[in-house]
Parts: sequence; structure tokens; C-alpha cells
Amino acid sequence: MKISTSKYAIHALVVLGTAMLSTAVFADNPIGHCQKKAPDTVQCRGAFSDGDEAVGMTVDVISYDEKILIQGKLDKDSTITFKQPKGEFYVLFDAGPGYIVEIDHTEIK
Repeated sequence: MKISTSKYAIHALVVLGTAMLSTAVFADNPIGHCQKKAPDTVQCRGAFSDGDEAVGMTVDVISYDEKILIQGKLDKDSTITFKQPKGEFYVLFDAGPGYIVEIDHTEIK
């Protein structure tokens, strides 16, 4: 059975196109931003790099000695508001294995 070169080319393009689409599907990374809303209040917002909201994404506020100070999830507006902990901490946005964002307290203005 002889297969023409054009069939190989079409097959290669289909495989390549499928691979590129599957990469694009999984290329949406979480992003996060936190800012002070008052001297002792922080509001954080999460989203994905494609612009999608991140409703329900897990957010933890963690001390430098790895104690979880606050646990929560992003609300219907993809935000979470909390009282700023005393001492050094960071905010961890967790969208699943390999998809996390950390924001250090020094970056929150």
C-alpha cells in the first residue's frame, strides 16, 4: 500500500494543530494582586491569564514559619478581603497542582 506524501503532510498538520490547541488550553496561568483597602485590611483579587475570573480559587495567608493564618476562597467577584496579620506573611493563590501564585506582604501597598 502506497501512501502519498500529501497524506503525510495533512496528518502531520493535524497532529501539530492538535498539540498546539492542547497547549493553549492548559496555558492559562493564575494571577493575583493584593492591595490595602484600609490600614489593617487587605483585599486580593485572582484571575487567569486569559482574563477568566477565578471564583472559588483557594487562597491561604501563611506566616513565614509556614502556619496557615487565614484560609479562604475567592468570592463571586474573584476577591477575598481579610484583616492583615501581624508579622511577616505571604498570600498563596492555589489553582491546582503546579498553578500557584505567591504574593509577599512587602508587595502589598
